[in-house]
Amino acid sequence: MSWVLILVALFVGFILGLAVAFALRLMQAKTAKEIAEELLRENETQRKANIDAIIENIKASFGSLSLAALSTSTEEFLKLAQTTLAAEREVTTKELETKKGLIDQQLQHMTSELTTVSKLINELERDRVEKFGELAGQLKATSEQTANLMKTTNMLREALVSTKVRGQWGERMAEDILRIAGFIENVNYLKQQTIGEIGSRPDFTFLLPRNLKLNMDVKFPWDNYTQFLAANTESDKINFRNKFLRDVKAKIKEVTTREYINPEQNTVDYVLLLIPSEQIYAFIHEQDSTILDEGLKNKVVLCSPITLFAVLAVIRQAVDNFALEQTSSEILSLLSRFRKEWDEFCNKLELLGKRIGQVQKDYEILTTTRLRQLEKPLNKIESLRRERGLSVAPEENGVSPVPEVNPGTNDNITPGE
Repeated sequence: MSWVLILVALFVGFILGLAVAFALRLMQAKTAKEIAEELLRENETQRKANIDAIIENIKASFGSLSLAALSTSTEEFLKLAQTTLAAEREVTTKELETKKGLIDQQLQHMTSELTTVSKLINELERDRVEKFGELAGQLKATSEQTANLMKTTNMLREALVSTKVRGQWGERMAEDILRIAGFIENVNYLKQQTIGEIGSRPDFTFLLPRNLKLNMDVKFPWDNYTQFLAANTESDKINFRNKFLRDVKAKIKEVTTREYINPEQNTVDYVLLLIPSEQIYAFIHEQDSTILDEGLKNKVVLCSPITLFAVLAVIRQAVDNFALEQTSSEILSLLSRFRKEWDEFCNKLELLGKRIGQVQKDYEILTTTRLRQLEKPLNKIESLRRERGLSVAPEENGVSPVPEVNPGTNDNITPGE
């Protein structure tokens, strides 16, 4: 490589010398500018030619060197590649065998899992078919029940058009509420009881403490409310709503004129008016809340089923408290009487105890001292009989002979007695 560079350097120096000589010759015939331009062009052309030649020489030199090096390197590389590839092939073969075993295991596991999943899918499919059948049956039954419910609702709506039927329905609802509240007819309330000589007959009369009474009316007008619900146009709805609210106000005035509040009959100052539907009660409160206030001013309490239950709970608590108060007074009176009798019993018991004690003492005296004193003469008599050799008298008239007494045993006789 060094001799090539030397040749190149000499060649370049020779070319530069020729260029300088040529430039000096041309300077004599041309101007400086023309000489410079022409020298520049020639120099550039020559430089390119020299560079191309050098490049070709270098290519030729490097080509031969590269071919030799490549040939040698290729042989060494092929040998190394064969050795390396053989080792890598052996390792790769082992790895492939190992991976093949793992893949086979995974395939077996996947096959078992797929079998399980297939069974599960089949079971789910059967269950889905069964559930779908049950759901279809339930939907059919629900549809039938809905149709029956609609039919019953229409029948109920048609039945409630009658004023008499509405009154009976209100009474039935009131009775259900009374039963839930624990009220008993003819004990806690009276039904359809005529008020003395007045002739008015409230639907229900509640019996309060101190012979007080509270009347309730359950016949509520709601024809126009049903018409309001069935109306299709806004004007009709407004018309039936206004009529219904007027009916409610008229019912309140009607209740106040029926002598349901009568001090002579010992009634309280209020009367109950049952609205047999929470929806109607809420509708009245929403559309015109002053109606409820107007009812209270006229001593009429409008009750829905829920509020009626609350009122009945208050009444029941008042009755129970009054009964408890009366019972407490009776218990205190009986307790005082019991105390008096208890004192008498204790005195008599003490006297009897003293008498029993005296009797016990007398009994002890009879069974000890008196008995021993009686046995002394008997023992002496028996001793005399034995001394004289007298026999025991025979039993007469069922009387047993006197038992023999051993004169030597007088353990119960103390000296001096």
